[in-house]
Amino acid sequence: MGANDGYVEIKNSSEGIGIIEFFHPQSNSLPSHLLDKLALTITEAGSDTNVKVIVLKSAGERTFCAGASFDELSSIRNKKEGIKFFSGFANVINAARKCPKLIIGRVQGKAVGGGVGMASAVDYCFATKYSSVKLSELAIGIGPFVVGPAVERKMGLSAMSSLAINATKWFDANWASSKGLYSEVFETTQEMDEHINKLSQKLASSHDNASSALKKILWEGTEKWDSLLNERAKVSGELILSDFSKKAIAAILNK
Repeated sequence: MGANDGYVEIKNSSEGIGIIEFFHPQSNSLPSHLLDKLALTITEAGSDTNVKVIVLKSAGERTFCAGASFDELSSIRNKKEGIKFFSGFANVINAARKCPKLIIGRVQGKAVGGGVGMASAVDYCFATKYSSVKLSELAIGIGPFVVGPAVERKMGLSAMSSLAINATKWFDANWASSKGLYSEVFETTQEMDEHINKLSQKLASSHDNASSALKKILWEGTEKWDSLLNERAKVSGELILSDFSKKAIAAILNK
C-alpha cells in the first residue's frame, strides 16, 4: 500500500508508553484496512508486557478523525459489504474496551462520527480548543448506531441525543468537555502534549494490576458490546443502501 492509503503505527518508549498513531490524507477519515489495523494494534499493545499505558492519537493539525471513508461508503453495493464496513469502528471500540491497559486520547482537532466514537472509547481524553464534534450520520440517512453506545456511556443520553439529532451542527470543545467527553481542553497542542506526557509517565509507573482492575471497573456493564455493536453494524449496513444515503453521499463527494 502506498502513502495515500494512510497508516497505523505504534512506537514504544523506554518508559512503557505505547503511542498509537493513525493517519489518512483525507482528513483522517478511515477506510476498512486502517480500521482493521487500528483494532489489531490496540489489541496487540494490550497484550504487550512492555506497554504499560497507551496514547491514541492521529497525525495532522486540525482534524483528529473525520469518521468513515466516504469513498468506501459510496462503493458499498450490498448488505454484507455494509455490515463489514460498519464493523470496522465497532471493532476499534471493542478493542479499546477490552484492552487491559488504560488508554489516553489525544484529540488535536475536529472529530466526526466514528472519530467521536473513538474519543469516547478511550479512558482519559485530552483535547485542544479546536476539537469540535459532530455526529453527522443522520444527515446521510443512517444514524450513530455503532458509536452510540460508547458516546452515551461517556457523555450521557441527553448529550448523545443532541449530537445525533442535530447532525449538521458542530458542538465546540468546551461543550464536549462539559458533557464529559474531554477530561481537559487546552489552548495549544504543545500545552496539551506536555500534560499528556506527564499523565502517561505517571500511569506507566503505576502498578499494572491496579490499572487493569480500574479499567475493568470503568467498563462494567459493557460485557455484551461484542454482540450489541455487531447488531448496530447490521442496522447501518442496511440503511446505507437506501437511495437517500446514496444521493447524500454522492452530493458530499461532488462538492
